[in-house]
Amino acid sequence: MNFFEKILSALDGQMAKPTPYGWFHLLFLGLMICATVLVILICKKISSKKFRLITLIVAIVLIVLELYKQLNYSYTPSTDTWSYQWYAFPFQFCSTPMYILLLIGILKENKLSKWLCSFMGTFGLFAGLIVMFYPNTVFVSTVGINIQTMIHHGAMFVMGVFMHITGRVEYKHKTMLKAMAVFGVLCLSALLMDIVWHFVGINQTFNMFFISPYYKCELVILDKIQEINYFLFLVSYLFGFSLAGYIVLLCAMGIRKLSHIVSSKKTAVTQTANTDAKEIKNEQEFPKEQENSEVKEN
Repeated sequence: MNFFEKILSALDGQMAKPTPYGWFHLLFLGLMICATVLVILICKKISSKKFRLITLIVAIVLIVLELYKQLNYSYTPSTDTWSYQWYAFPFQFCSTPMYILLLIGILKENKLSKWLCSFMGTFGLFAGLIVMFYPNTVFVSTVGINIQTMIHHGAMFVMGVFMHITGRVEYKHKTMLKAMAVFGVLCLSALLMDIVWHFVGINQTFNMFFISPYYKCELVILDKIQEINYFLFLVSYLFGFSLAGYIVLLCAMGIRKLSHIVSSKKTAVTQTANTDAKEIKNEQEFPKEQENSEVKEN
């Protein structure tokens, strides 16, 4: 066992498999909420350069952690052997945000960048939120992998909020079309990979986005639809994820509208208070002017 393999062996430390809303889950859920609050408080008016830099740094961190995950799954310390696990190939739906964030960080802010930001602010935010609040299927008994999955999905949610706070997501219904276009390209890429990998003859489960026509989908409800008809399953898959992303956008639009209403009421109250203060001041000064006028007349 060489030095590199010793490091991987050390990172393969075992723990009792975390349970939803156990101490491990609550710890990272709390960290995610703190990071979200921090983003809301300090990232509203950052420059384009800082926006891209933050996005790029987060993307690199997620990719490095994903690299660790791939190596961990491929190396077995007990037998000192290497064997790549194709089922863990990093192109599942929740894997794509690290690539999307990398592109956002690298590209200058343009039309494509806006589409990618729209995807992160809808699909990415939704997926991160669901996993962080219901991590029933992501926990294992390996410490490093559990940390990686919590950081990864927590970052998906935080960066989705980041896209909204920094104004990179337009609050228009057509924004969903931009996000769906990115989602459609990713789904098509995953489906093509599923088909190609099948004919290449890899003797392992390879089911990116869980939409392969050759393997059973592992997502609740959709697995039942797939048994009925594959085309119906594919349409349901696209519609279901798009609807979830659209609901996120509608919620964000509603929150923005509500904040504007609250803000306008505060402004109105402040203006009224200022007007009342001026009137009181004028009333206090007017008797003095009247008194001085009467003294002069006498």
